[in-house]
Amino acid sequence: MLKKIMIASILALFTIGSLTAAFASEDPNGNKRKGKYTYRKVVKSCFKRGDVDSATPKVSPADKKQTEWKSIFEEKNFSEFGCAQEWAGLSDKDALDIYSYFYNFAADSPTPATCK
Repeated sequence: MLKKIMIASILALFTIGSLTAAFASEDPNGNKRKGKYTYRKVVKSCFKRGDVDSATPKVSPADKKQTEWKSIFEEKNFSEFGCAQEWAGLSDKDALDIYSYFYNFAADSPTPATCK
């Protein structure tokens, strides 16, 4: 009886560990705090150039689910954001940071963004 309990406990721990690793691998490796700052900087730059009407971002991470953000950033289809010139000039690292920000605060994330 004790052996069965020990084996079941070990299997449960292994399963929990495997699931945790699987969920962690979905999380992008960018810096979400830097991504928020960089995203706002892109929008402000675009506003100064006169391409958008407001320095406040019109697109929020909570506007879409994680899988939708993943698709947008994988395809590099940033047309929804406007500011094509600024997005074209972003480094891969900056784009990854912005993606991390959007992914981690998406509508279906544990902590969705509540304001823009």
